[in-house]
Amino acid sequence: MAAALSIDILFDAAIKIQLLHERSIQISFTEDGVHIKFPTTRRLAEFLDVPHYYVLPYFAMMEQESLVIRAERVGILTTKEGTEKFLKMIDRHYHNDAEHLLGTALFEDILDTIRKEGR
Repeated sequence: MAAALSIDILFDAAIKIQLLHERSIQISFTEDGVHIKFPTTRRLAEFLDVPHYYVLPYFAMMEQESLVIRAERVGILTTKEGTEKFLKMIDRHYHNDAEHLLGTALFEDILDTIRKEGR
């Protein structure tokens, strides 16, 4: 039986891996905006307990929808739209965990940054 996956499920899994399991999140602030490093496709597949090849088409969709980009020698990073989606999901479902890991001031500053970019 094939696992039911979606872009939202992959974003949620990435958040859980980073905030709840690894307790580490890599955020880059550039002149292009705020970018978050996504876990590898293999790590996501392992976490979701699905074969790796189940995850790959969703990453292609995420790239097509401009939610993530692949950066050579860096990995998979969120775009402006992907960062906004990622942070909105965190704010909605994992706010306390994010505040605990990042600190209230930094988390609020990051949220303010994407709110301003979203205007």
